[in-house]
Amino acid sequence: VKEAKEKADMLILNILPRDIVEELKDHGYTKPKYYSSVSVLFTDFVGFTKIAELLSPQELVGELDKCFSYFDSVTKRYKLEKLKTIGDAYMCAGGIPTENGTHPIDCLLAAFEIQSFMKQMKIIKSQLNLPYWELRLGINTGPLIAGVVGELKFAFDVWGDTVNTASRMESSGENGKINISKDTFDRVKILFECEHRGKISAKNKGEMDMYFAISIKKDFSVNGGGHV
Repeated sequence: VKEAKEKADMLILNILPRDIVEELKDHGYTKPKYYSSVSVLFTDFVGFTKIAELLSPQELVGELDKCFSYFDSVTKRYKLEKLKTIGDAYMCAGGIPTENGTHPIDCLLAAFEIQSFMKQMKIIKSQLNLPYWELRLGINTGPLIAGVVGELKFAFDVWGDTVNTASRMESSGENGKINISKDTFDRVKILFECEHRGKISAKNKGEMDMYFAISIKKDFSVNGGGHV
């Protein structure tokens, strides 16, 4: 019985943050919480539908699982909270459910590793004459509400304009690049080399300042390489 309970608890903790699980156990519900500063990261595969037509269902799910499992390992290492996958899109955030002051940096470092992985996959698959995905990645920083809603299939989720803007950063980005908002840029510009793109039109948001995150600044990276 004890072993079965431990397995059940581990499964639940893979779905919801520990604090949320404890609150649900104690009260049967959770209260939504306001966070003054969170960084939200979105990814989306470019040309997913076209390549999906070339793969069997098993191959398609296998490729997604390979990519998302790696993304999971990166988010865990940088103490980000995975929120959901929606089709071929992946969403995570830093600074929740435990608040911290490093979340914009954590998200950028995770983003560099994820894009590096995708570029390596592109090289390998190109050499094997296999179709490959490229990735758009967007990050925004700001306030939001987080919590659990509904009574079935609980999911920890986030709401607010910060989330919408993060999604726009992804959709307004370019293949293989990391597109960040001005709010994120202002918090990471001391540590990272970024390229100002100017004001870019974003759906339902008008024109917004956007930046491509290029690398870690030489003074702060191992051997000045800009990657670690």
